[in-house]
Amino acid sequence: MTRTRRTDERRPADHHAPLPKEFTPQLALLVKAPPEGDAWLHEIKFDGYRIGCRIAGGTAQLMSRTGKDWTGRFRPVRDAAAALPVRQALLDGEVALVLADGRTSFQALQNAFAGAPPAGSLVYFVFDLLHLDGENVAAQPLEQRKARLAQLLRDGGGETPIRYTDHVIGQGRRFFEAACRRGLEGAVSKRRDLPYQPGRGPAWVKTKCIKRQEFVIGGFTDPKGSRVGLGALLVGVHDPRRGLVFAGKVGTGFTQASAHDLRARLDKLEQAECPFAVCPPGRLGREAHWVRPMLVAEVAFTEWTDDGRIRHPSFQGLRVDKPSGQITRERAEPPPVARRKRHADS
Repeated sequence: MTRTRRTDERRPADHHAPLPKEFTPQLALLVKAPPEGDAWLHEIKFDGYRIGCRIAGGTAQLMSRTGKDWTGRFRPVRDAAAALPVRQALLDGEVALVLADGRTSFQALQNAFAGAPPAGSLVYFVFDLLHLDGENVAAQPLEQRKARLAQLLRDGGGETPIRYTDHVIGQGRRFFEAACRRGLEGAVSKRRDLPYQPGRGPAWVKTKCIKRQEFVIGGFTDPKGSRVGLGALLVGVHDPRRGLVFAGKVGTGFTQASAHDLRARLDKLEQAECPFAVCPPGRLGREAHWVRPMLVAEVAFTEWTDDGRIRHPSFQGLRVDKPSGQITRERAEPPPVARRKRHADS
């Protein structure tokens, strides 16, 4: 006789697991369309910074996906997390700035960091629970982890900048299309029945309403006319065989403040040599200022051209949480198909 394993079936609990000292996140693979079927649950894709929250001894520490301590950047979140009714915990989520219409905006968050008046509310959207009071919750199925997370945040009570990230089971395409109609960034789809698995793999996938990714800044041009700070950024992506490959210039999306800030940062990195494997041809290559390829820009665009350039790009902000050496071109995969394993009763 066979039976299907239930996603709410508890695995043996380890109540003596030490609280992890580091945050090593599970990452989503980019796909062309969301997966279908009830093996998947779907969450809104937020437009902010991935943050792990480590709670111990009445204090909270906020860590970026690369292990940097960002507690000082998000003090309201730190204070709210420290007040949760736990002795020890490790949460996973995303800190974002929520606009008046309910959308999250990475660009608005960047502007707030640069000193502009906040255009919305700072929120920590928590979507996973990895450790709780000596128990390795990460080993349990996702649906069970989320149920325990929801209970924990309900127990916290009150109005705080920490919010539970709800989800929909199945109906992947409908969920994604609704997110796009609302002007959201996209959807993240996750296997309900699997444990937390650090690193990038097919158990978590993301589908984007618009094309956006990170690019390495390799140079810039001077401003012209009424522009200030800089004219355009020259950006690229790493290729395993060719090195840093030029992907185009980004000349929109800057505020006066962000343009001045970028120019100050880039001036400190200026060098004589072009960092791209093949430098941009013509006047652009002759007039550009080259920089050490250390800064990473988030860029929205409409499409890739056949010769590897991005069309209609717009600068969204700097990504200080992602190393420049790891930036490659994102290529969407076909949506995965989940097949539940069947187990024989003994």
